[in-house]
Amino acid sequence: QVQLVESGGGLVQPGGSLRLSCAASGNIADINIMAWYRQVAGDQRELVARIRSGHVQDYIDSVRGRFIISRDNAQNTVYLQMNNLKPEDTATYTCYMTIQTTLSNYYFTHWGQGTLVTVSS
Repeated sequence: QVQLVESGGGLVQPGGSLRLSCAASGNIADINIMAWYRQVAGDQRELVARIRSGHVQDYIDSVRGRFIISRDNAQNTVYLQMNNLKPEDTATYTCYMTIQTTLSNYYFTHWGQGTLVTVSS
């Protein structure tokens, strides 16, 4: 059984910073893609940033230059450093990983529980 646990959300003023973490645990053999999505109530969930096993990163235009995604493969953890936060960044952020367990040759998707980020003065 694989579990993703997130931390780091909260309330921050515009221009401030937050760092989100998401750690995977369980019988993990390998993790390919690690990513962060966000969703505002009533809207569709959108991909914010993605990092592949070779550390190639992708960002949506609205966060490029402000957010940095990174990963620690030894700790099965993905981070999202969010700088110069804006009110429009307010959303529930959820981590996503494609994971191969020790019980299978296939990769399956796993999601965290979500953490709320509120940017407001």
